Amino acid sequence: MSELREKSIFDTMTLDDIYEEIRQIYASDGRPWIIGYSGGKDSTCALQLIWYALSTLPPEKRKKPVYVISSDTLVETPIIVNHVYGTIDRVNKVSQEKDLPFHAEKVKPKIAESFWVNLVGRGYPAPQNTFRWCTERMKIRPADRFILNKVSEHGEVILVLGVRKSESMTRAQVMSLHQIERSRLFRHTRFPGTYVYAPIKDFSLEDVWGYLLQVPCPWGSNNRDLLAMYQSATAGECPLVIDDKTPSCGNSRFGCWVCTVVSHDRSMTALIDSGQEWMEPLLEIRNVLASTQDPAVKHLYREYKRRTGTVDLNRTRNKIVPGPYKLQFCKDMLRKVLKAQVDVRKRGPDQQLTLISPEELRVIRRLWKVERGDWEDSVPEIYREITGEDLQWVNDDIGCLSGKDADILENLCKEKEVPPMLVMKLMTAELSARGMRRRSSIYPKIDKILREEWRSKEEIMRQLERTK
Repeated sequence: MSELREKSIFDTMTLDDIYEEIRQIYASDGRPWIIGYSGGKDSTCALQLIWYALSTLPPEKRKKPVYVISSDTLVETPIIVNHVYGTIDRVNKVSQEKDLPFHAEKVKPKIAESFWVNLVGRGYPAPQNTFRWCTERMKIRPADRFILNKVSEHGEVILVLGVRKSESMTRAQVMSLHQIERSRLFRHTRFPGTYVYAPIKDFSLEDVWGYLLQVPCPWGSNNRDLLAMYQSATAGECPLVIDDKTPSCGNSRFGCWVCTVVSHDRSMTALIDSGQEWMEPLLEIRNVLASTQDPAVKHLYREYKRRTGTVDLNRTRNKIVPGPYKLQFCKDMLRKVLKAQVDVRKRGPDQQLTLISPEELRVIRRLWKVERGDWEDSVPEIYREITGEDLQWVNDDIGCLSGKDADILENLCKEKEVPPMLVMKLMTAELSARGMRRRSSIYPKIDKILREEWRSKEEIMRQLERTK
């Protein structure tokens, strides 16, 4: 991204002036700081500035905690994951040795909100600008939970972000809009009791790199390694996301490897071209997901009903708005992800690299069985097929229906002209209530199932044609 202003911060301030400003703001009150750390150049610059500034304070004046949080979406580019995790470990180790107030940790989405549970499990389509479900669940909520917990604990907090005005006009306008008069702090756009401090807001790109390359990293990392990572791919980083208006990080060096919000992942392509060929299976998966967004082929991959069982109609175009991915596509995608995991462990530098965790697989298995009529119990079978191994699966607690039962039901329903999924859902609801002392809870479930749209896609389209 081009710089909007080239003036250097060091034309008007010295490095000691910047350190002094940080010390004054830190010591002015008892509000703890939360630093958003992405592993990129800007967040590293902000963290390093604060580290050096606070390290010169007397021990009795640096008791206020400084939390360093890094958002791990569980689908981060693998190379940066190791970089960030290593930094977190070193920050905690050196901070403890030198009696500094830094406490670094990772924030992650809940398993039920992870990328693969939503996409493979629930069938959410690959994210795009009109439906960026990933940002809220995987980035905003984990950071929100941490921030709100600290606000509850301390009353107020200051969120420190490595953001610069010169990165974009939009960012400069937002920062100006929320800045508190005669203060270096900004109001948080959503949370009362939360304020924002941007120590590098007036830095240029050259200022950031000049500082990082001239001042050694205080927790033992090598900033030239960071520069090398940027040189091996397109520049840019995905900062701590605090609202749903933050642009996609798909073009950046430090984004999610599955990002389909952008048309082409230039960063991962550049990394592969620079020698990281083991990442090729990841790019292939990302491209498969991106290909399903083509309007001409959506009907091949997507259900015609929404997850709620309703059908959305675009009467202007006389079309049905596609719903979630079909179960068969989700099964195919699970095979691809597991195969890629096997491949990158063999070809890449990390033999324990996890693309999809056992916890996610167990949730996906449950979703398929309960919500999607997978009586075949496909997840354990697919896992064994691809890996040649097995996991400790939870015993079936919703009944003993099997793939054979599904075949029998399919034939009976075809004979009686009844949708098989309707009967499957009703039977699953009945089995879930089995053994309960009070069965009144089953009636709303049955009512909800019966209210779903059970006409075929062809019937709906004929009705749509008649009402034109």
